[in-house]
Amino acid sequence: MACIAPIRPYLIQVTVDKTIGNNVPLTFWLNKLIITFNSAGILQFIALITILQIILIIIETFARFSFSFITAKLGQLVVKDIRNYVYQNILKLPLSKFDTTPIGTLTTRTINDIESINEIFSDGLIPIIADLLTIIITLSTMFWIDWKLTLITLIPLPIIIIATYIFKETVKKSFINVRNAVSALNSFVQEHLTGMQIIQAFTAEQRELNKFKAINKQHRNANIKAIFAYSVFFPLVELVLALSTALIVWWVANIAISNPANNIAFSGKIVAFILFMNQIFRPLRVLADKFNVLQMGVIASERVFAITNEPKEQEAINVVTPHNITGNLTFKDVWFAYNKDNYVLKNINFDLKKGETLAIIGSTGSGKTSIISLINKLYTIQKGEILIDNINIEQLNTSFVREHIGFVLQDVFLFGGSILDNITLRNKTISKEQVIEAAKLIDMHQFIMQLPNNYDYEVLERGATLSLGQRQLISFIRAILYNPSILVLDEATSSIDTESEQLIQKAIDTLIQNRTSIIIAHRLSTIEKANKVMVLQKGEIKFLGSYKEAKEQGYLA
Repeated sequence: MACIAPIRPYLIQVTVDKTIGNNVPLTFWLNKLIITFNSAGILQFIALITILQIILIIIETFARFSFSFITAKLGQLVVKDIRNYVYQNILKLPLSKFDTTPIGTLTTRTINDIESINEIFSDGLIPIIADLLTIIITLSTMFWIDWKLTLITLIPLPIIIIATYIFKETVKKSFINVRNAVSALNSFVQEHLTGMQIIQAFTAEQRELNKFKAINKQHRNANIKAIFAYSVFFPLVELVLALSTALIVWWVANIAISNPANNIAFSGKIVAFILFMNQIFRPLRVLADKFNVLQMGVIASERVFAITNEPKEQEAINVVTPHNITGNLTFKDVWFAYNKDNYVLKNINFDLKKGETLAIIGSTGSGKTSIISLINKLYTIQKGEILIDNINIEQLNTSFVREHIGFVLQDVFLFGGSILDNITLRNKTISKEQVIEAAKLIDMHQFIMQLPNNYDYEVLERGATLSLGQRQLISFIRAILYNPSILVLDEATSSIDTESEQLIQKAIDTLIQNRTSIIIAHRLSTIEKANKVMVLQKGEIKFLGSYKEAKEQGYLA
């Protein structure tokens, strides 16, 4: 396209000059065409140039289509690969990263920022190179035709250069503010949609709306600043183009007055140079904007790859891969802190043999959930050792450990999809018959069969169409199905009514039989069959003994 652009104005120039009788020096290739097609006459010459112009227009149109399609397709292919790569890295981030990073920020990095990287290809680097080549080739052609007239035409160019720089810097700052505002909006909306029940329950709608309006106002102001820069810059480019056109006319008029013989000689040049200036200023109008697209793509890529460069979950050191996990679990002098030396677990020691059950009780913040998070390698301890089957947990691959640990948590999270998908977590190796068998163990099969489409019943996000107890029971089916060596029940019956608890109590008894289990609960019916009871207080073991001893000493009142 860059090579074709200056040819058409040149052909118009020679056509005008040929029509009015001027002798115009023709290029070798044009002379060759005239001789080949016997087009020395004016009418034949005009017909030849017209056909040539049509051919060039068709070629340029096809080239623009191909260029736009290929660059856009390239951008989409790159975006697809980058987005997969980024999400793959997010899945490998340690849980501590999600504790300190708003979900909306990660969403912005994965969606909005990667879309900006796409624009580098579709409307950034490659289009910039194409526009620069068009300007360079057009200017070269202008100097070849008449270098003096070209210099006169370019007198206003410094105005454009200065204006372009100011525009570029202004829009860059505005775009950075827009990106930050978008990230803030995403984080705010994500958090508040998730917590909508709390907002409505405490009639906080107006307060939260006011906060949203403030963030949205920042987003609007950042966009308006960018819009203002565009509103000034583009009319300025048109003004400079008009000024260049005026200088062309002024220069030719002066020559015509001083030398009337050249009056006609400049007719074709005037037409050609006006067209040339349009070809130069058309890309200049958007070149600064494309530089901003390129800059914003680079900034977005830095933000995206900052996520991919985050430290991942620590891989096992001196990997040991046993055939299976039997369920022996030992904590030796374990100290753990989420933030530096602010320890939430201090000198934790206990030993569980295969098939034993440990009940952990304690007030909120005593460290109960922290213990089970360490067993699942969600965090790394600062001091001490955690042993599974007498192997340091740091020598076991994270995926291997998690495959052999089953969790039933207090806050059950269900994904959008069918009940079957939520139970199997889309594991294709688990058959529907296995799911039904597991559901029957806790008498959930009949309930599921009564739902529309039974096991294919679509669960809304977070299981909104099911009660807390029903969600909890589904998580029990999931735990039973995966047949873990170590079972963790974290306040698993806290959201279940008495009737539901009776339904699963038998299933729990079956599930913990010959399986190492850790139960966090306050209901005596849930922990009375535990072999050991641990009482935590401010991250330290206050008591460790049998259920009977704990009750006698008043820990189970």
